[in-house]
Amino acid sequence: MKHLFFLFVFLVTFQQSSAQLFTKEKVTNPVDNIDQKFLTWGYFLGFNQYDFNFDYNENLEDILVDNTFGFHLGLIGDMRINNFINLRLEPGVFFTTRNIVYDESYFQGTDFNDSDLLREVKSTYVHIPLLVKFSTKRINNFKPFIVGGVSTAINLSSNEDNPDDNSSGEFRMIKNTYFYEIGFGIDFYLLHFKFTPSIRGVFSMNNEIVKDVDPNSPWTGNISKMQTRGVFINFTFQ
Repeated sequence: MKHLFFLFVFLVTFQQSSAQLFTKEKVTNPVDNIDQKFLTWGYFLGFNQYDFNFDYNENLEDILVDNTFGFHLGLIGDMRINNFINLRLEPGVFFTTRNIVYDESYFQGTDFNDSDLLREVKSTYVHIPLLVKFSTKRINNFKPFIVGGVSTAINLSSNEDNPDDNSSGEFRMIKNTYFYEIGFGIDFYLLHFKFTPSIRGVFSMNNEIVKDVDPNSPWTGNISKMQTRGVFINFTFQ
């Protein structure tokens, strides 16, 4: 999380040092009329870091999640409502890996090995958010904004219907997940296009775990709810 924040701050600081963006007089660029168009299009790419939030049935040691950076890319459809509000659709494909690490206390009274303490969860999401973007008044060649909305994601790597469970090494998750999202960013008006770095948090609204057949399973027995949360850093070009 800290690395993502520092990366975003660095990018914003770098852009702020550009004379083109912060001249006293607004530079007349070919993209100056982009905000007046009813519909605009673009694309984005960026980095993500997904995590899990667990709720437990009993007060045992927390299950840890070893997060890694993932990659994503997608398209943008933007509809202008007025000078300060836009409705956006941003479908994309997101790739991520999470490693779930169990404490040995979960396996008391059973025979286990080191591989039982770790579950690697690879996910490929088709992520489809519907967002509302609230912008400030344009200042020279930049315009801050906040954005929020809801989304759905289809996990193409889901093994929800797999009859094998953790006793066979399969940690199972549901296929469809629903999120709410909130974030902020800055539009920069460059010579030939609008460049937008932004950071966004996403939070699952439904329980994503598929329980093992054994209700006392050390992997899923103590989990009452498991929900994804994540951070996206996006670089948008329009």
